[in-house]
Amino acid sequence: MAKKVVASLQKGGGKEHTKVIKMVKSEKSGAYSFKEEIVHNKKVQEWFSKN
Repeated sequence: MAKKVVASLQKGGGKEHTKVIKMVKSEKSGAYSFKEEIVHNKKVQEWFSKN
């Protein structure tokens, strides 16, 4: 199924998007978690700068 998702992103405007992953530390437990999202290439830096 992953191949279909990648193929569909490359057909249309998918090349203009990037999958971003950010590691976030929890203040309560100190454990790390990951936030993933697909963002337009022009907004990648903005996504990383927000909390």
